[in-house]
Amino acid sequence: MQIQTFKDLPLHPEVLRSLTELGYTTLFPIQAQAILPLSQGKDVIGQAQTGTGKTAAFGVPMVQGLNRDIRGVQGLVLVPTRELAVQVADNIAKFGKYSRVKVLAVYGGESINKQIHTLASGVQIIVGTPGRIIDLMERRVLNLNTIRFVVLDEADRMLDMGFIEDMEFILSKTPRDRQTGLFSATMDENVMRLTNKYMRNPEKIFVSKDEIALTQMKQYYLVVNQGGKLNALCNLLQDSRVEKAIIFCRTRHETSRLADQLYKRGFRTQVLHAGFTQAQRDRSINEFRHGRRNLLVATDVAARGLDIPDITHIFNYDVPADPPVYFHRIGRTARKGEDGTAITLVNYGEMANFNNIRALTKTRIEEIKGKTTTQEDSPIQSFF
Repeated sequence: MQIQTFKDLPLHPEVLRSLTELGYTTLFPIQAQAILPLSQGKDVIGQAQTGTGKTAAFGVPMVQGLNRDIRGVQGLVLVPTRELAVQVADNIAKFGKYSRVKVLAVYGGESINKQIHTLASGVQIIVGTPGRIIDLMERRVLNLNTIRFVVLDEADRMLDMGFIEDMEFILSKTPRDRQTGLFSATMDENVMRLTNKYMRNPEKIFVSKDEIALTQMKQYYLVVNQGGKLNALCNLLQDSRVEKAIIFCRTRHETSRLADQLYKRGFRTQVLHAGFTQAQRDRSINEFRHGRRNLLVATDVAARGLDIPDITHIFNYDVPADPPVYFHRIGRTARKGEDGTAITLVNYGEMANFNNIRALTKTRIEEIKGKTTTQEDSPIQSFF
C-alpha cells in the first residue's frame, strides 16, 4: 500500500487524533519516507530544510515510541537556536496532546531554575540547545541514561555554529543502543563524519533540498541603483498582496536604518538582528507572528529556524554573498504547501553574486522590467 496520508501509517489512535485535530492529512515527502523507519526503531538521516514538515517526521515517531512505564527523559532533540527549541517543543507537545506527553524546551537566556523545576516535575521529551543541555547535565538535574531516541535537528547549522564538541559530549552520555535521527539541509563531510561515528546503519532519505519550497514559489529580481533601493522597495510593498513579509539586510546597522525609514513612511515594521537580548527577540517575533506588525526587517539570524506561518513575501534588500543563504532566506515563505513570492533587489555591484545564485537553482527567477523605481508616487505595477 502506498503511504500518502497519516491514516495510512500504523499510528496510535491518540496520536492520530492529535494530528487530525491539527489538520494534518496528506504527508509531505520527508514525512512519508521517514516516519515509518523511525517508528520501526531504525536510525535515519534526512536531508530536508525547515518548512518541509520534518518536525512531524521525527516528532510523531518520538511520541509514538514513548514507554509510559519509564519516568525519565526518553526523547532528546538538539537544535541550534532558542527560537527553534521553542517551536519544535511546541509542535511535539501538540502531536502528543492526547498521549499526555510532557515536553520541555531548554535554552540559554531564560531562567535555568524554572527549567530545572519543570524538569523535576516529570518530562518525557526535551528539546534544547547544546549549551543549556550540558549545563543541566553538569548540575546533575538531567540524566541521559533513560534516553531512547536522539534527534539532531539542523545538524549542519549546529556544526557551523561550533557545537561539534558539545554534540559529541552529549551523545557520549546517552545509551549506546539509543535510536538516532539526524536532519540537515545540507550533507557535507562534517555532517557525514558525525553520522558515521554515532549512527547504526542509518536509512538515508534525501528530499531535494529547497526544491519543495521553490516549486510553490514565484521568484523575481529587480535591477536598481543602490540609491534607488528604498523607493523600489516601498513601491513593491504597496501591493495589496504583500500581507506578511520578511525583508533581509546584510548588517545590523542597515536593518535598523531600513526599518526606521520604512516606519517613517507609514509601514508597520519590526526589527530582528543578533544584537538583541532574548526578551527583545521574543517581542519582535511575537509582534510579527501575531500580525501586530506585518513587516519584519532582519539579518540572517532569522533566515533559519523560524517557523512563522502565512508569510506571503520575502524581500532580499541585499544580495547575499553566500548563495545558500539566498535559499535559506526565501525558504521562510511557500511553507507547508502554501504559495509564496520572493523578490531580490540587485544593484550593479551585486550582479556577480546574484548570477552565482541563479546558477544553483533549476527554477526560474524572472526579471521585473520597465517599472518606475525612482519616484515614491509611482508604485510598481502588480506583477505577482
